[in-house]
Amino acid sequence: MTIDRAAVASLVARPALQRLLAVLDGGGETTWIVGGAVRDVLIGRPVSDVDCATTATPEETMRRAAEAGFRVVPTGIDHGTVTVIVEGTPFEVTSLREDVETDGRRAKVAFGRDFAADARRRDFTMNALYADRTGQVHDFVGGLADLAARHVRFIGDPGQRIAEDYLRILRFFRFHAAYGSGDIDAAGFTAAVRARAGLDLLSHERLRTEIAKLLGAARALETCRIMIDAGLLQRIFAGVTHDMRLARLIAWEAACGRRPDPVLRLAALGTDIPEDAARLRDRLRLSNAETRRIHAFAALVERLNGTAGPWSLRDLRALALFFAPEIVAAAFAASAPQADIDARGRNFLAAVARGEAIAPVFPLSGEEVVAAGVPKGPRVGAVLAAARERWLDEDCPADAAALKRILQQAVAAGRAG
Repeated sequence: MTIDRAAVASLVARPALQRLLAVLDGGGETTWIVGGAVRDVLIGRPVSDVDCATTATPEETMRRAAEAGFRVVPTGIDHGTVTVIVEGTPFEVTSLREDVETDGRRAKVAFGRDFAADARRRDFTMNALYADRTGQVHDFVGGLADLAARHVRFIGDPGQRIAEDYLRILRFFRFHAAYGSGDIDAAGFTAAVRARAGLDLLSHERLRTEIAKLLGAARALETCRIMIDAGLLQRIFAGVTHDMRLARLIAWEAACGRRPDPVLRLAALGTDIPEDAARLRDRLRLSNAETRRIHAFAALVERLNGTAGPWSLRDLRALALFFAPEIVAAAFAASAPQADIDARGRNFLAAVARGEAIAPVFPLSGEEVVAAGVPKGPRVGAVLAAARERWLDEDCPADAAALKRILQQAVAAGRAG
């Protein structure tokens, strides 16, 4: 792989990083940049977080950083990691280490001074690249060649790497989706499938993080299909998977120029009915907001599957009153067969996809119904619902005269009924 030395030099030259290395790299200790920052800068991707590996013990790292006036947070000190904050920028600094005992979820480590040994305990070859203060890149495990080939490969024996932390099963597929090109690594795939029972030992929060990143990756669809064929996603979701629905949603995102939406992609992939949202919430520790979005998507797809159409602009606006417009558009895009929608309705969905359509907001309230002479009670809701239907029928007017007339008609109809 041809190394872009100017790009690496630019990374190393970041002022906050220079200050950190001036404190930690020297005086008998060596500190290098490691992992994702080196990997990404070599392939021209933006670098946000920068991690470092050091021969210093955590205690020595904290002592030096504190003496330099940096804020220090012992974020993972049991594993040799502390966070050093320089000029508002956090850096994770981890002492060189070797695993001495693992159970597939956590490891006991011993600190050392050998960068090659530290590299051998990492997950994938492309993640075990180091860069020193001069911009020199160090590769102990063949990571440069694999990065050039976009080949995600475990370091050493894949089964052993996975047994050290079963989350590496998901990381393997996630990195293939984000960085891989061509076929998935056969040895890694075989080891991941053999160790699939280890997925049951992982916390729901760790599963959620990896699934979200996988679904947002460039090759999410084909990687999910590989995992479905192996029975892995069904095991994680404890339920159905719909790769074709995911395919239609991803195609819609691409056609509209939308950024990947991992939550909607999860909804498309992992739900049949609205109640599936609760299952995914429990399996992946989703937030309430995420669960509501997935529930709304599944509810809309279920409704679309049971309605032949045609769908008018009025129908779509009615849906958008209760669901976010983007969820309406995504559900129509992902459903099959494709819904019968009139021209104005298609224009509305296209505008939603571009972020140009504004969700209709029904302007009348229960207070106005009561002020119009309807006693408080169930009739207020019935009159308000009738007024909403009339408002939709009349193309969602906003002028006061039209709204007053609509309310009066709904009140009168309620009395007549």
